Amino acid sequence: MNRVAVVTGATQGLGLALVEGLAQRLSTGDTVYLTSRDHDRVRQAVEALPAGGAQVRGEVLDVGEPDAAARFADLVRERHGGVDIVFGNAVMRVGPDDDPRAIIDTYTQVNNFGTTRLLRAFAPLVRDDGRLIVVASTLGTLNQLAPVLHRRFDGLTTLDEVDEQVAAWRDAVKDGSARSGAWPGFVNIPSKIGQVAAVRALASQRRDSDLERGILLAAVCPGMLNTPTSALWWDVSDAPTPATAATALLDLALEPVKPEHYGELVRFGQVVPFKPGTAERR
Repeated sequence: MNRVAVVTGATQGLGLALVEGLAQRLSTGDTVYLTSRDHDRVRQAVEALPAGGAQVRGEVLDVGEPDAAARFADLVRERHGGVDIVFGNAVMRVGPDDDPRAIIDTYTQVNNFGTTRLLRAFAPLVRDDGRLIVVASTLGTLNQLAPVLHRRFDGLTTLDEVDEQVAAWRDAVKDGSARSGAWPGFVNIPSKIGQVAAVRALASQRRDSDLERGILLAAVCPGMLNTPTSALWWDVSDAPTPATAATALLDLALEPVKPEHYGELVRFGQVVPFKPGTAERR
């Protein structure tokens, strides 16, 4: 059976590198969907890719739109019957000069509710030996959060519970109570924790069945990247390019599943503990 892959947020940076890497490493009968919210940028990205390998198809998918992930999942089901690899990589980027109160609605719609909608839509379509991977960050661990807030994201077992906690944080940012409530000012931290918590919640429901079928559900940290957005925050002059960073993610998607990776945040092949005091695992 020919394989089908989907990458969101794929017109630039890491997403584009993942599409190119998948196209190179999959077979000519396979299909890779390059998706993003802008039609022209999708078209231009597809046209600029080198020839050879799997077929790359461009499709518009705005994960910030409430029904978009479900509609696109239906399209993939109608065309192919299922999916083999999904990389949830869509993200709204934020800079140091952005006012969190002004951007938090759109930010959470894309980064967090977009993630949970993608998981809901595509988890039922993942075929045996498939991969459902959310691109997150090592910022997405409870070590980055004040201890008084740990209970909000620890032990969640449904995506609805994750959405409720993200919505509560979003509302605290909007009404100005986030700082007095011990939330960090850097919105990437709670957002990434929410993404990892979403993977963990879904994994708690699917673990036995998925592992029996050879399916990997995981969050992944690509490490620091040399991109214009990262450069707004940090010195990334010595950081890897997106193409280099994509290699470890592609390995995770294409090599045999390691059961210890299931439901976890993985960075360079090692599990990054979600809770403080937990040892890192290979």
